[in-house]
Amino acid sequence: MAQSALIVIDMINTYDHDDAALLIPSVEESLPAVTRLLHRARELDVPVIYVNDNFGQWRSHHGEILETALKGPHADLVRPVAPDDASLFVVKARHSAFYETPLGYLLTQQGADHVVLCGQVTEQCVLYSALAAHIRHLRVTVARDAVAHIHPDLAEAALRMMERNMGARISAAEDVRF
Repeated sequence: MAQSALIVIDMINTYDHDDAALLIPSVEESLPAVTRLLHRARELDVPVIYVNDNFGQWRSHHGEILETALKGPHADLVRPVAPDDASLFVVKARHSAFYETPLGYLLTQQGADHVVLCGQVTEQCVLYSALAAHIRHLRVTVARDAVAHIHPDLAEAALRMMERNMGARISAAEDVRF
């Protein structure tokens, strides 16, 4: 049976990086849509998989990444989207959620042939993850209002590329079909 999975990209974040000042306003804007999308997925028993950067901390694990972000100055951006006990978690080190991670295997184990992407950064990790999903023959949906960007013009171009070149469905979070 075909199954969808919600992939939450890099939302567990300390925002301690060079582009944070440009990213934070977009995260604040997208946060309500990400939260609603998470709530809907959980209500429908859709697997929720957090794929998060390890920020170069090679001894870290998902609990430590979350704990560090919740102790940081931007915990207000993390707390509303924190994983629950049913959430799955994959640690990544590069832009794509699939690169050198077990995400592809996990999706197979979940019976998922459709991924719904939300999180950050639209023109970086979301774009590369959408491409990686596409080349794995997964259907891709990107919730336009549930992704955050650093550069608005590049984010718009990335969304157009995902739609045109990868066949991704780009929609508002409330219109996402799991």
